[in-house]
Formats: sequence, structure tokens, C-alpha cells
Amino acid sequence: MARRGRVQLRRIEDKASRQVRFSKRRAGLFKKAFELALLCDVEVALLVFSPVGKLYEYSSSSVHIEQDYS
Repeated sequence: MARRGRVQLRRIEDKASRQVRFSKRRAGLFKKAFELALLCDVEVALLVFSPVGKLYEYSSSSVHIEQDYS
């Protein structure tokens, strides 16, 4: 089985494609944060700002992140 090479990371030029990729990556990141909290019994907080500055947040507890860290 051949090994995969490194993926070249670079900015996505097409705005629509970039927004779609951001949404999918954000969902995957939030899922991983949830899994980490569940499997390892830890508190996880995640803040993500979109390219237009919109805040998305995840917290494994009922704590409001933006109140504590803004």
C-alpha cells in the first residue's frame, strides 16, 4: 500500500468554496471537541470566528464561554 504524501495547505480563492469548506471543517472540529469531552471526561471549550467575524462556540459544560473569556 502506497503512503499518501503531505497535503499542501493554502487559502481557497473561491469565496463560495471557502465558505462551504469552513462550514464542513467547523462541524468536524465541533464533533471532535464533543468526542474528546465525552471519551476523556474533560471540559472542552472551543471558539471559532468565521471569515466575516461571526462567533461560533462549543462548550462541554453549561458554561457560557463568551462571558468567561471576553
